Amino acid sequence: MSQSEKRKRTALIPSIRCFPEEKEHLKEKAQSAGLNLSTYLIRCGLNRRIKTHFDPELVMELSRLGSLQQRLFDEGKGVISEEYAQVFVAIQEAILTLGRAE
Repeated sequence: MSQSEKRKRTALIPSIRCFPEEKEHLKEKAQSAGLNLSTYLIRCGLNRRIKTHFDPELVMELSRLGSLQQRLFDEGKGVISEEYAQVFVAIQEAILTLGRAE
């Protein structure tokens, strides 16, 4: 959005009532898209595209852990070992980290 477009936005929308949890969820979604809350809400309301940002390193790490998990599962012939369980926990933690980043 150009600077001139930003300056033309002078209309105000009245406050929106919501639960605190809803507000936090909207803020998190806006942050994950790299937008402020008002821009995020405008784009949602007007059915405009919202691109979510992600960490490529985290995606690569998840891919690596998933491959390791598959190898351990195959080697163990479906029996869950301690090593397999540790990899599974690492994958869950990485996914949670990714969820918080979004």
